[in-house]
Amino acid sequence: MKATSEFIANLSDVFALFGAIETKRMFGGYGVYRDGLMFALVADDVLYLKADESSVGSFIELGMEQFEYEKRGKRVKMAYYAAPEEIFENPVHAREWADRAYETALRAKRLKGKARVKKSK
Repeated sequence: MKATSEFIANLSDVFALFGAIETKRMFGGYGVYRDGLMFALVADDVLYLKADESSVGSFIELGMEQFEYEKRGKRVKMAYYAAPEEIFENPVHAREWADRAYETALRAKRLKGKARVKKSK
């Protein structure tokens, strides 16, 4: 699950209209963050965007692969899907897809916060 530094460096250009991003190494790949919130990841020079029930259909419709990895001999799927190639060629599309992934990350954060509140009661 490696990623090249050239691919990672190019992401700032890809997401220029979306805004400033930060990348952090994780498990041989990278997490892609905006305002401290992870909305994408990179593994093997493939960009994956965060998805949920409101956005996953767009990825499936385009035939994009879901991110998965092996853990203790089993395949584990995560809520990230390969980004369409168009985002590397069209900054407006890159912003639209990044906005959608970021909104998904925000929703997940809110839901996680609500779960913590319920547990503490």
